[in-house]
Amino acid sequence: MRFLMIGAGGIGAYYAARLQTAGHELTLTARGKHLQALQKNGLKVQHPEFQFHQPVTALDHATLIKSQSANQFDLVIISLKSGATPALLTELGDWLASADTPVLSLQNGVDNEPQIAVQIGDNRTVGGLAVRIGGHIIEPGVIDAKGPAQVVMGAWPNVSNTSELQHRLQPLVDAFIAAGIPTTLSDDIQYQLWRKLLINNGVNPLSALTMLDTRALTQHPAYGKAVYRMMEETALAAEADGINLSKADVDEMFNLICNFDAIKTSMLVDKEKGRPLELEEICGAVLRRCAALGKEAPTTELIQALLKQDINT
Repeated sequence: MRFLMIGAGGIGAYYAARLQTAGHELTLTARGKHLQALQKNGLKVQHPEFQFHQPVTALDHATLIKSQSANQFDLVIISLKSGATPALLTELGDWLASADTPVLSLQNGVDNEPQIAVQIGDNRTVGGLAVRIGGHIIEPGVIDAKGPAQVVMGAWPNVSNTSELQHRLQPLVDAFIAAGIPTTLSDDIQYQLWRKLLINNGVNPLSALTMLDTRALTQHPAYGKAVYRMMEETALAAEADGINLSKADVDEMFNLICNFDAIKTSMLVDKEKGRPLELEEICGAVLRRCAALGKEAPTTELIQALLKQDINT
């Protein structure tokens, strides 16, 4: 199969390496020094259970548009930061809309799929999440990753609306599994995305504020309680999208992150590197929906405010 990975960062590059090792044809997009390193030296991925160092096809977006058609791919995967989605759709929207290839979002948050669907339609939009994986660029062309690195995907927003697309996804799921990527096809991907946001809002902002990894954060007697409260606030916010997240959902996701490998969250890494944080895409998604419901999310509101002040001082 042919896959396009838009955004060869820590997460996208890991999955691309797995797929290429299994014999699939990959095209990756990147920019700057990372792109130059990929083109010159290939991609190197370090994972406790997987090592990869091979030449890869890496392009910038302008070259991609000129040299390839979206119809050439069996699946387009977007693994950029959520804040980059609007600019990406402005840049590649017409190119993507000219094809009938499914587009899978492997991004944080719950607002990417709706934006993609506006551009290309529900019948091609695939919701997705990367589960139990930490991955970061440690130097241009070199990725460090850890964790089981599972994927959940499904027709957006659920199969009742796009059952034909769900049928098209099964061979892609099979290809992921055969490549060593544990993958599940979900009938209700919007629900699954909100479950992941429980973790993202629970640990990402607070880890960036405290500079602690997930294990140190969740095992701290005070910070661990704050993580749980932010997860509860996320469950409240989900009601605005018609999603019911129960206490059992919150407890399950909290226990999962408490017992996961000690990793730096993506927001912590962005903070260390002086990059923009996905605050609006994570905290903001919770706060906007709670406000619309007339509900309070005081812990999320406080942590976001403290982070914004910290960034601006």
